[in-house]
Amino acid sequence: MNGLPFEDTTDFDDADRGFLGALAPGVVQDGDGRVVWDTEVYGFLDGPCPGTADASLWRQAQLCSRQGLFEVTEGIYQVRGLDLSNMTIVEGERGVLVIDPLLSAECAAAALALYRRHRGDRPVTGLLYTHSHADHFGGARGVLPPGTEEGVPVLAPRGFLEHAVSENVHAGNAMARRAVFMYGGRLEKGPEGQIGAGLGLTTSTGTITLIAPTVDITRTGQEETVDGLRLVFQLTPGTEAPAEMNFLFPGRRALCLAENATHNMHNIQTLRGAPVRDARMWARYLDEAIGFFDEAYDVAFASHHWPTWGRDKVVAFLSEQRDLYAYMHDQTLRMLNDGKTGPEIAEELRLPPALENAWHARGYYGSLNHNVKAIYQRYLGWFDGNPAHLWEHPPAEQAWRYVEVAGGADELLTKARAYVTKGDLRFAVTLLNHLVFADESNQEAKDLLAEVYDALGCRMENATWRNFYLTAARELRQGVHRIAIDATNPQVATALTTEMLLDSVAARIDGPRAWDDDIAIDLILSDEERRYRLTLHNGALTHRAVPLSEHPRRMAGLTLTLTRPQLRGALAGEGLDGIDQQGDPELLARLLSYVTVPDPGFTIVTP
Repeated sequence: MNGLPFEDTTDFDDADRGFLGALAPGVVQDGDGRVVWDTEVYGFLDGPCPGTADASLWRQAQLCSRQGLFEVTEGIYQVRGLDLSNMTIVEGERGVLVIDPLLSAECAAAALALYRRHRGDRPVTGLLYTHSHADHFGGARGVLPPGTEEGVPVLAPRGFLEHAVSENVHAGNAMARRAVFMYGGRLEKGPEGQIGAGLGLTTSTGTITLIAPTVDITRTGQEETVDGLRLVFQLTPGTEAPAEMNFLFPGRRALCLAENATHNMHNIQTLRGAPVRDARMWARYLDEAIGFFDEAYDVAFASHHWPTWGRDKVVAFLSEQRDLYAYMHDQTLRMLNDGKTGPEIAEELRLPPALENAWHARGYYGSLNHNVKAIYQRYLGWFDGNPAHLWEHPPAEQAWRYVEVAGGADELLTKARAYVTKGDLRFAVTLLNHLVFADESNQEAKDLLAEVYDALGCRMENATWRNFYLTAARELRQGVHRIAIDATNPQVATALTTEMLLDSVAARIDGPRAWDDDIAIDLILSDEERRYRLTLHNGALTHRAVPLSEHPRRMAGLTLTLTRPQLRGALAGEGLDGIDQQGDPELLARLLSYVTVPDPGFTIVTP
């Protein structure tokens, strides 16, 4: 920490540059008056760093707390500080192209209103998603309410919808629950609680929506014109998201880097859970961007944080970001090929001094420690090769055995306190976690574990680690609270393809209960002119598309002729009124009886 250049205020100057005005007060509410976003609660960041926070993370939180409308360059504006991400607005010939409409519709609407207050009531003539994460598409209906999207192109990288669904629908409940820990949404905002998320302040809790893309970007070098704005694209799949892209506005000499290069080290695998990203390709695409866009820009902006002005500064920034991901990747491979395991490499590996002391390479959001483990996992998986780890007991079963070996709960608690006194908080957490999982009713163990989590959290430079520790302490003391964010709501479902809808149902079938059932249902989608055969067999629900002209060898027990909106309703249990039915309608009810509803408040820090 002593080597960090705290005297350098360049980032603060850049974060304030082009400021036009803020939303005052910085509060956004939904239609029922519920607060879904509040920057006012971060006013404490104006003060000096307290002893309960890391000084480097405090600095980052101060930068992320800048809220308002900012001019990037002529005709390009960003609304920052009204959600975790930025919304960028580019003025065209008739209206505006909106880039990344935040996470929730309410915040996106507030951001667009702030822009219009300063720049006029221009219509939205284009919508662009840089990548497939919800904080970059969830506010779509806030800028294009239902009935206003006709004739408005919606651009996205190839594979966007597939990956948006895979991440936010198929595994959405588990990711949303873990996101409560990652972003610290339930923590009090303050010096002893949540002070940001590194990538931004936190996530909004409004309505997540989705409008399906109408224009796919399928190759690097592809050009599109939207409302008179010429864009040149670079596809970057497998970097920060499975579907992502950078692009240039040649007429404005402005380069958008999506979320591939931000002012912190990013995640190779996010703590909320996601597919492991490819650090090798991430570095290559950043290097490609330097050459591909060459001298065609004077400013680079991204979907988070503040812009970088000046071509040479942008090249230096991209070069260091490139080196960051390449170094992590290559050194992890070198060491795993020497037989070291992920935790061993993570404990030993450090960055070169030039990267370690670069503010934009600090681990506020991703961390060197967990990124190394992610790279290891990408190549070798969860198993480290030691057969002692091949078939271990699950946590609760393992826990009571540890307590038994330690000589009982009282003896283990005494030993844990001794490690706390010695300052070995990491091993104290290990012992206390075993004790809590062996006996959830042991309040003394839970209280001490919460104290140790608090102590660890306050030491963290990484915002997401801090939030995980402090949220764990909160839940040990106060219990679990329901998740406010829902990425699987009906507004998102309207954008899904039929296959995606059916896949989402299949992933929720209670297999053991359905083992002995055998159901075949045909769905004839009149608005798609396709037939889908649903088969429930051996507890697995599968589906395949069949041409209408082809008659399956096995007759379905039920055939429904309907539209996709009617299908969404039927799968949601709204009945079959108005739908043409041939066969036994009870088959659908029987099928849906096996569909489970995931628990949005499943336990994490207790068994």
